[in-house]
Amino acid sequence: MSKIRWALNGVLAAAVLAGAIGLAPTSLQAASHREAPLIAMDPTADITDFFMFRSYEPGNEDKVVLVMDVMSEEPSSGPNYWNFDPNVLYRFSLDNDMDGYAYDLQIEFRFQNEYRGVPTALGLFQPYVGDIPAAGLGPITALDGPGSEGLGFRQSYSITIARDGKRTKLAEGLFVVPPNVGPKTMPNYDALAAQGIYDLGEGVRVFAGQRDDPFYIDLGAVFDTVNVRAPGTDMLSGFNTHTIAFEAPIEWFTNDRKDEAETAYPMLGGYANTSRRTTRVFSGRGIPRDAGRWVQIQRLGNPLINEAIIGTVDKDRWNGTNPVYEDEFLEYYTNLRLALALELITGLDAEPLPGLGDLLLKYRPSDKQLSELLRLDLRVAPKPLADQKPLTILAGDNAGWPNGRRPIDDVTDVAIQAIGGTNYITAGVGDNVSGNDLPLPTAFPFLASPHDGRNRQHANP
Repeated sequence: MSKIRWALNGVLAAAVLAGAIGLAPTSLQAASHREAPLIAMDPTADITDFFMFRSYEPGNEDKVVLVMDVMSEEPSSGPNYWNFDPNVLYRFSLDNDMDGYAYDLQIEFRFQNEYRGVPTALGLFQPYVGDIPAAGLGPITALDGPGSEGLGFRQSYSITIARDGKRTKLAEGLFVVPPNVGPKTMPNYDALAAQGIYDLGEGVRVFAGQRDDPFYIDLGAVFDTVNVRAPGTDMLSGFNTHTIAFEAPIEWFTNDRKDEAETAYPMLGGYANTSRRTTRVFSGRGIPRDAGRWVQIQRLGNPLINEAIIGTVDKDRWNGTNPVYEDEFLEYYTNLRLALALELITGLDAEPLPGLGDLLLKYRPSDKQLSELLRLDLRVAPKPLADQKPLTILAGDNAGWPNGRRPIDDVTDVAIQAIGGTNYITAGVGDNVSGNDLPLPTAFPFLASPHDGRNRQHANP
């Protein structure tokens, strides 16, 4: 191919990429970090990743795990570290009868702020204060009671379950694991974080707090018109996220749902979403009080949909739309502009794998209802972490995305190769980043301990 043609293709590809993905120097940070104009200005409601998978923790393989990550966090961002937003409703929405409507089971999280203890009384500006002799404080070793005196700011949360429209409070007064400030303030962060794993009975566990951002991608190379390099650089190395993780037995999710033939529905569909109130009312003391109805401002089912498929003009509308109305965006699925961009960039013919649209929008090809949900086949046994393949189905591992999604799954490479087709699979086209910067754990909540604010690094060739 001549240099002139390569140059022309680069310009055309950049234009296609800009229209399909909303290309801008600061518009994206990861799988679904800052992927639409409005949510880019609202980080505490920005869902960076959504995972749904059968547990691969030994002894818990009969459970389903949901994980929602929000925010992409520089660990050293003190004194006002990252926290959940009390004015945001964080929700998992699930479909357990395969009709495409994720109203059957909704798991909602609300957070509350608390200013407390000696640091507040002394007027210290740090929300998390460790060993300050004048204040009589020791290191932070507990979320509550002795050892928690240095937590001048603390968050707690409640969980509400809506099952077929009937709402019940599952738990309240649970404490969020605070950001990992540093080894002097929190000398044993892993032990502190372990206190934030709550057993709610009947096989249900929950966690909310800071974790390492598990997504990995050479972001700068991908969005420099797929200007990949080898080795790639994980641009999210050294960054953290705030995680909500929920685990329960398969039966808890399915609730004995069966079809007319009394056969249990084999698949679970779901997405994560965040909402804000339409209005806010302030008291005479200037204290905000929630008012108005909740309005969805972001959703995330399958990874990379808003980045790689939905056009810029519709990104904000897509975020606010219920997945059951995905037919409004069907043209984006039937005419994948990223495929054209890949052809122009690589010179390889791109032919998306057959049935890709059905895989993202339906349980069965014969379904009439379109709904963009992450779907998990509950009949597929989980694989131990050591046996999991980041390229999932392309490497013969059917327990990974698009059959649910696990933290290890290399959704960037899988998506590029699935959209590009056989030529891209054969050539192994991807970003040349094949794993997270920190080892993933084998146990709940399945994401690595976060980088601390004092010693974080962002270099990872």
